[in-house]
Amino acid sequence: MKGYSVVGKPTPRIDGVAKVTGEARFTGDLVLPRVLYAKILRSPYPHANILNIDTTRAERLKGVKAIITGKDVIGIQLNRLYSPIKDEPILAGDKVRYIGDEVAVVAAEDEDVAREALELISVEYELLPAILNVEEAMVAGAPIIHGHANNNIAYQISANFGDLEQGFKESEYIREDTYTTAYYTNCSIETDVCLAQFDSSGKLTLWTPTQSTYIIQKDIANTLGLAEGKVRVIAPHIGGSFGSRLSGEPHHCLAALLAQKTGRPVMLKLDLEEILNRGNSMIIQLKTGVKKDGTLLSRKLKVIADAGGYLGLTGLDVQIAGLRNMLPYKLAAFQFEGLAVYTNNPVRGFLSGEGIRVANFASSIQLDQIAEDLGIDPLDICLKNAIQPGYIMANKIKIGSCGLTECIQKVVEKAGWDGKRGRLRREHRGFGIGCGSASSGGKGVLTHSISAATVKLQEDGSVVLLTGLPDMGQGAHTILAQIAAEVLGLPLEKILIYSADTELSPVDLGALGQRGTYITGNAVKSAAEEARRQLLEVAAESMDANIEDLEIQGGRIFIKNNPEKEMPVSGVVQTSQRSERGQPIMGKGFYNPNSEPPDHITFSFDAQVAEIELDPETGKIKLKKVNVAHDVGFAINPLAVEGQIHSQVWSGGDMTLFQERILKEGQNLNPSFLDYKFSTAMDAPEIETTIVETIEPYGPFGAKEVGRGPIMSIGQAIVNAVYDATGVRIKSFPITPEKIHSTFT
Repeated sequence: MKGYSVVGKPTPRIDGVAKVTGEARFTGDLVLPRVLYAKILRSPYPHANILNIDTTRAERLKGVKAIITGKDVIGIQLNRLYSPIKDEPILAGDKVRYIGDEVAVVAAEDEDVAREALELISVEYELLPAILNVEEAMVAGAPIIHGHANNNIAYQISANFGDLEQGFKESEYIREDTYTTAYYTNCSIETDVCLAQFDSSGKLTLWTPTQSTYIIQKDIANTLGLAEGKVRVIAPHIGGSFGSRLSGEPHHCLAALLAQKTGRPVMLKLDLEEILNRGNSMIIQLKTGVKKDGTLLSRKLKVIADAGGYLGLTGLDVQIAGLRNMLPYKLAAFQFEGLAVYTNNPVRGFLSGEGIRVANFASSIQLDQIAEDLGIDPLDICLKNAIQPGYIMANKIKIGSCGLTECIQKVVEKAGWDGKRGRLRREHRGFGIGCGSASSGGKGVLTHSISAATVKLQEDGSVVLLTGLPDMGQGAHTILAQIAAEVLGLPLEKILIYSADTELSPVDLGALGQRGTYITGNAVKSAAEEARRQLLEVAAESMDANIEDLEIQGGRIFIKNNPEKEMPVSGVVQTSQRSERGQPIMGKGFYNPNSEPPDHITFSFDAQVAEIELDPETGKIKLKKVNVAHDVGFAINPLAVEGQIHSQVWSGGDMTLFQERILKEGQNLNPSFLDYKFSTAMDAPEIETTIVETIEPYGPFGAKEVGRGPIMSIGQAIVNAVYDATGVRIKSFPITPEKIHSTFT
């Protein structure tokens, strides 16, 4: 492999010091003159008609500057880029559809006054029957939550690839199973917040933590009837996202309307209990046909997702869950049906791994069961069906780089699989394997996925890199800086990144679908290569040399066979800009995966072996060790890759073993980090990572994703390990101690 100076090296995050010292400013840290603070009044009922709202007492409270209710915004519904329908008003008009539905919003001089004003608003409700699970919602004659949705089905999608029926006819063993998941949520350390301001020209500026300033700009402009050029979105430092900060939400629009109404900036911060209510359950129905030797032939998948009171992004979530379920194993025929169903639960939001994680979780656990039924080692059935480079899937997508087999072999070797699997049940210990994959970007699902970047060299030899990609905490900006530094032959500290401002940064779809390194990274590489070309042209003229004889390294340009003849990069920039032509050194680049062959989608691959220990008296499971091997194409920053793997094993393990939102009659009973628990460092398993490099031909320096792949495998590995320790299959998740204990009584 070619030797590199910056990429491929373990590199601390470039924003690390700013974050640990408190220098980094998040949206909630921003202060504007004369700023007002807003709070939202939410419905206490899951389903009810609104008969009357009286804001008289609240309006009289000193410090209250504006109140908006549904009657003030009639007809204004969220217009999301990735939602096929508009069904969600920014404030409930005549009906509320879940506990937490927005009813009114107040802007006041401080948060305490705004909270007090909410208590003074009187709302008269007429209670309606509430539907709180998808099975009841789809029953004929069930109460209708939205008039346009027959049987409360908000969205439906289907897809067929290959000859499904022929595959089942040829199958020598067919298995059908149903799996269910809990009501989860994300655990971002920064709550949802936005700061909105209108200037004298009527332009709205919105500061908010978001995965995509591009998408938020479109959603807010379309919802409020503004021209996109009149909406500027800026993403400061972001305290996590995990898929939940992709689209425009009611609080964005409400802050904007209050700012417009009062003529003053408005800060709207949601409390933790307002955001720990996203991510509803799914039902996964699977029918799979195989040969007696374990060869997969056909799979029929049905996904039923609880959308909650409004569709939100559930349609996209269901679509992805199906279309990405044809990996990581070879499958000749595949049929998919997806339903998003209205209930009176809170609106579903994207979670870590989205619906892909859940569907892959179920299909891989079933594969382990099939292996057991057929008397095959689960390892062997994984290896037999593992996708290989060049394999053409049932949907005609051709697999490029693929290290799945190597990943499987690495983890079983390090875990000592042959000596442990199936032999430690008496000790209440077990080992399980899980495999997964993830796409680098949304090709095949999203209609476009463009990223652009600009590189500008300054006279001191530093580089200003402009990108529209936000960094949500995953270290994306460090990766982009490494790419630019490597191409330009500069030290990393010379790269200055400015990002995620729709008015100043180039277009970028955002940090979604694991596209940052692969797609934005390619755009940055292209921009840096253009700047490098310009540098070498000026240097060649100044040094009386041929361009092909020059090299850039360590901030200096020199002749390869005569390295003493050199110019600093800063000197070349000065020469160019101060010449008679006055030419700056600037590079522009963009990347869109649609420029690749139409049958190509880049996927990463992952394999994990989990070791668990069980207390049969309490049912408590201890995740002891996880061996992970992940195919990243090329690790631009091995330190960041390892961090991503560890964090996903950690969070995926929590979701598998105990995390669950407890809902009773639509009310979230554990809306805090005291009650919605997650592991601490004291609970963390030993994690041994192996980075597998397969060099993706379309990736920057051969790189592809590591932002979601590892979370695909950990859940199935744990569940299969629990079976190894207990002999019991559990199909309802999470695998709580109560469920485990019941198998021993």
